[in-house]
Amino acid sequence: MAVHQRRYSKEELARRGKELYESQIRQQVEPNNFGKIVAIDIETGTFEVADDTLVASDRLLERCPDAQTWFIRIGHRGVHRFGWHGVSERA
Repeated sequence: MAVHQRRYSKEELARRGKELYESQIRQQVEPNNFGKIVAIDIETGTFEVADDTLVASDRLLERCPDAQTWFIRIGHRGVHRFGWHGVSERA
């Protein structure tokens, strides 16, 4: 298994990922994939959509073994949620 080295700062990775998503990818994926994950190679613009980050990442790495990957959840600001969102109270 290859070890991937990050070539960009976290800030640059996020900037490029957001830019690619907004300018090229969003209109292709958003209509029918709410809540799914997009894995984007910020160097090539290649992307994969899946139900979770692991599957999206694996698919992207099959196509682009040296991908510099950024993730976004379609229709959300973040990939993961923290806290008690959606948990109902028990009686």
